[in-house]
Amino acid sequence: MAMRIGLGYDIHRLVPGSGFRLGGVDVACDFAVEAHSDGDVLLHALADAILGAAALGDIGEHFPNTDERWKDADSRIIVSETLRLADASGFAVGSVDANVFLEAPKLGPLKEDMRRAMAALLNVDVDAVSVKARTFEELGPIGAGEAIGAQVAVILLST
Repeated sequence: MAMRIGLGYDIHRLVPGSGFRLGGVDVACDFAVEAHSDGDVLLHALADAILGAAALGDIGEHFPNTDERWKDADSRIIVSETLRLADASGFAVGSVDANVFLEAPKLGPLKEDMRRAMAALLNVDVDAVSVKARTFEELGPIGAGEAIGAQVAVILLST
């Protein structure tokens, strides 16, 4: 069985608002994510990692922010379409390891919900998905509370 590894990263600006979606889970807070789609950085990084592992390009090629079809789109649709592309190339997700970079709010209470939501979306067992949350120790735009980022590594297995 062939194995491929992909790495994805995404970052978005934070703006005043009433919450955002992360890993398919709603996060209640007093800011939102500025983005063309729903701005779910975790799912965007996941989609990019899957595309990279399957050598299918990147998220910007398949879901450009210049295409109105993706305006305010639910990122779960982006991941589902990415999975379809990977499947057509003979690959399925084996495991996911994700880092979210955010100063506040603390994501500890939501990490398990994100794992379950992502596992369901990917059609894998929840023990194949890891979600970790990190701060930037008040350094840079993430540390200043101006941005949120995510990095995801994925292993694809040939089907």
